[in-house]
Amino acid sequence: MTDTSPHPGIDVDNVTGWFADHVPGVVAPLAFSLIAGGRSNLTYRVTDQASGDWVLRRPPTGHVLATAHDMSREHRIISALAPTNVPVAPVVGLCTDDAVNGAPFYVMGFVDGLILRDTAAASDVSPAVRRRAGLSLAETLAKVHAVDPDTIGLGELGRKDGYIARQLKRWNGQFEQSDGDVPAVTEAYKRLLAAIPEQGEPAIVHGDYRLDNCMVDDSGNVIAVLDWELCTLGDPLADLGLLMVYWAEPNDPYAALPGVATVLEGFPTRAELVAAYEAAGGRPVGNLDYYVAFGYWKLACILQGVATRYKAGAMGNDGADGDAFGATVALLGQASLASLDKIAT
Repeated sequence: MTDTSPHPGIDVDNVTGWFADHVPGVVAPLAFSLIAGGRSNLTYRVTDQASGDWVLRRPPTGHVLATAHDMSREHRIISALAPTNVPVAPVVGLCTDDAVNGAPFYVMGFVDGLILRDTAAASDVSPAVRRRAGLSLAETLAKVHAVDPDTIGLGELGRKDGYIARQLKRWNGQFEQSDGDVPAVTEAYKRLLAAIPEQGEPAIVHGDYRLDNCMVDDSGNVIAVLDWELCTLGDPLADLGLLMVYWAEPNDPYAALPGVATVLEGFPTRAELVAAYEAAGGRPVGNLDYYVAFGYWKLACILQGVATRYKAGAMGNDGADGDAFGATVALLGQASLASLDKIAT
């Protein structure tokens, strides 16, 4: 966590006033700290003088692409999932009045747990906890995909059919808006478009499901799934494919992000994750190569946008190197092509 002074994206007086009006028992003044690791929406830990502890999420401070960073949508999803067996942070409130903080934001209760974000964080827990964290991650994803969106009021969250085609159109458009000019990414897009698999029964799709978007307890069990900004309805195997992308194994030639925790002793293999997902009631998996290729390509598009926002100064001072994201985009494009090459013809 990195303290911020001044606080980018936070109007301290106005946000404090909103807390006073909407959060019972809050005692000003509030303290804000930017939580490192978020590469899209800005996420802050907020504490008061009476040991109150919350998390506030808001969009980046500029260069927001259309349809992205919708706080009302995230708030709606977490609120709907709260009564289910999918673990989410408790929702406190939503502010849609831009006059308060320059953009909408929502507030959740702070969940006290571990985020195994990288090798440094995961080195602090035992191999047994690491293994349990991986298996719990897969089991929790199966829970997400088992929820009937219609029964919890999310049946109209998005179109249920044609998920991959819509995602390809969306992310290619955002890639181009972010000045994307990477031949491997463009070639992967064309090949993905030409080989879209038939979609099964639609489900809730998290859209960015990975180890560091989940919080675990001291035993490794997932206690909160975070960062629902890309959630919609569609093909659940896209979540599993993207999880494989993020789940680097030792000597992986296409590690999606540097310093990823999953190379450490104890974490399950990708194959073990898939088996745990299926055993927990997840969808039949079959051949995941297309979905893995799609995951690499989608992440390339996302990181191209992140690199653009960092260069524009829209992501706050969280200590990250925007150029490092840009340097990863071409590698991810190559990884997508390599996964497409594995698909049986």
